Amino acid sequence: MQHGTQQEHHGTHGGGGSSWAMAARATLHCLTGCAIGEVLGMVIGTALGWGNVQTMALAIVLAFFFGYALTLRSVLGAGVGLRAAVRIALAADTVSIAVMELIDNGVIALWPGAMDAHLSDGVFWTVLAIALAAAFVVTTPVNKWMISRGKGHAVVHRHH
Repeated sequence: MQHGTQQEHHGTHGGGGSSWAMAARATLHCLTGCAIGEVLGMVIGTALGWGNVQTMALAIVLAFFFGYALTLRSVLGAGVGLRAAVRIALAADTVSIAVMELIDNGVIALWPGAMDAHLSDGVFWTVLAIALAAAFVVTTPVNKWMISRGKGHAVVHRHH
């Protein structure tokens, strides 16, 4: 393959495959939005004195919001119109964020004492870090599979 080809730019290697590096970058992108949303949701829920269910629901909503917002920012920056950019963000991130949130929140919900930990507790931050790491490990192969089929973040890369 020659350097600088479109196929190389998109991280594919013949036969529609995708590189692990491209999948890891896509997952890290989603992880960033999810982490921002998770932490902000926990801070807001705690500040408002909400229970675990309401706080977790807010954190999930904010994780999707920030995940989509990061993609929207880059796609809009590439000159794509708002309506098309929203469709691209939804296509690129929905499955990735959903898997990430399922794993992340599953770890937190199942970890003994994590749901009752406060923001000032070391256990809160330790379990959150473990949960986000687990979500990254599980979601990266999902993103690799989607990208290799022209889905997920492959949709975003068509517009760069």
